[in-house]
Amino acid sequence: MAIYTLPELPYDYSALEPSISGKIMELHHSKHHQAYVTGANTALEQLAEARESGNLANVNKLEKDLAFNLGGHVNHSIFWTNLAPASQGGGGEPEGELRAAIDEFFGGFDKFQAHFTAAATGIQGSGWAVLSWDPIGQQLIIQQLFDQQSNTAQGTVPIFQLDMWEHAFYLDYLNVKADYVKAAWNIANWQNVAQRLDAAREKTAGLL
Repeated sequence: MAIYTLPELPYDYSALEPSISGKIMELHHSKHHQAYVTGANTALEQLAEARESGNLANVNKLEKDLAFNLGGHVNHSIFWTNLAPASQGGGGEPEGELRAAIDEFFGGFDKFQAHFTAAATGIQGSGWAVLSWDPIGQQLIIQQLFDQQSNTAQGTVPIFQLDMWEHAFYLDYLNVKADYVKAAWNIANWQNVAQRLDAAREKTAGLL
């Protein structure tokens, strides 16, 4: 029985145009994200079979498969909600507690935006730019996530992610990553990011 399922998008595939085309959104969601869901479920099934049979020879491979595919599922599930068409509040600048936190930890929204953009466009190969809450330092940090699951600090909570795999932008922007990142600011769902920050602070308070 499948544990993970492909989430429905809170908007139509074409709703994020012209920042992201409907064609990319359809392929990205229905094909790429679905592949990660299928891969995660398959890895779990094969791990269960290995435990049942006692043949754990492939456990290292299966654990890597699970980490990669489940990472892809989680990352995309956050990514879709981090975006919104202008008609649903996308774009602009964050407000309230989120804006205060960005000002505190990055010295202002412009400096945050420049730092995040540099992290995103500087990724070598495939990966994500991620704004995360660090529960130990009690601060926001920007991280480069390689592929779907590597190079981020354990325990940090992602609240805003931008997919920098080529399948996320190449049909629209070719190899000009900077134009894709610039366009993404026009559909950033700061309300969702603010909600994720509030939840991260609340859930990790006193745990570490």
